[in-house]
Amino acid sequence: MHNILELYNKINKFGQDHDMKFEVPEPGKVIYRMKVQERHMATPVAIHGGMVAGMMDSVLGVAALSVSCERGRLVSTVEFKLNFLHPAHLGDELVGEGTVEEEGNRIIITSGVISAVNRDTVIAKGMGTFNSYPYEKSGIEEKLKKG
Repeated sequence: MHNILELYNKINKFGQDHDMKFEVPEPGKVIYRMKVQERHMATPVAIHGGMVAGMMDSVLGVAALSVSCERGRLVSTVEFKLNFLHPAHLGDELVGEGTVEEEGNRIIITSGVISAVNRDTVIAKGMGTFNSYPYEKSGIEEKLKKG
């Protein structure tokens, strides 16, 4: 499990560019953390919805990846639903928690919640569907060899 998750952490430019960090306490569970910075803001008082959506895709996707990688498989997003409940503000400490709800041979269903823990406020809730596919089909190894 750890090799694919470690590799994902190294090559995930979106997560790196936004200072997003995750931990997997157990397969099927993920905790993502991110501090809202100026570059994430849509207005002087609220984060851009696309940033929340990107974080939710990460929360839901890594929850799915944490179980599929046990079988040497990666995941891709098929779809996800996102409910925005409250705005996130500059300086908020966002924590996203993702959970696998159902795992089939190829389809994995996940749910997630993103909260501003410094304000004890739920920012968004989501559900996602992910396609699980063999690592070899990703082409990652070839791209890494080319640099």
